[in-house]
Amino acid sequence: MSVRKANVSSLNRIVERAGLVTVIALASACSVLPRPEPVDTYLLPGASASRAVAQGQGAQVLPVALRVSRPVAGTQLSGQRILVVPEDNRVSVYKGANWSEPLPVLLRDRIVEAFRSDGRIAALSSDEQRLQADYEIASELLAFHSEYREGSPEVVVRLDARLVRRDGRRIVASRLFEARQRPAGVAVPQVVAGFGEASTVVADELVEWAAGEIARCLPKACAD
Repeated sequence: MSVRKANVSSLNRIVERAGLVTVIALASACSVLPRPEPVDTYLLPGASASRAVAQGQGAQVLPVALRVSRPVAGTQLSGQRILVVPEDNRVSVYKGANWSEPLPVLLRDRIVEAFRSDGRIAALSSDEQRLQADYEIASELLAFHSEYREGSPEVVVRLDARLVRRDGRRIVASRLFEARQRPAGVAVPQVVAGFGEASTVVADELVEWAAGEIARCLPKACAD
């Protein structure tokens, strides 16, 4: 009986020592694990001045419903990383910096904001609501990055847009929009400000183009 008790006591000591070794090992592992890199999240800033408001003031309100859909985009342009092309054919990202939303959502919302400021479309919605609409802005995001030229970054926003008549899904008009903006410096907040300026230029030009095409279509509904 005493031998059995001794064996049990020895087993308990072994288990206790094994548990202590495990705790020490885990503590050591935790001390060497890399700390997560802090990430700054950026909203897409508005431009210092938007042309859409001035263009739409006093203009006729078009009695149509327009839906703005988020642009389709490739893998690199579908996420939230802030992209940079430091040299030809090599895509990288700004370390520790993200956009607040995926790129197609950021640009779609900027376009909706520009249409709302312009005021010429009677009823406006996005693909978030999927409301009934007479026309739709469908597009493909081709560029939303900064690229280095002669040692300085230049922001590029490029969008291939189509104005689609919803009944019959007929393309009324299409156009490629591109804006380039030189940031004030190379720091991430300065580059982000450049994205705000360039995306607003694209959005304002798209609004002016789409409003003009819709106005042209109204008398005959672009039937021919």
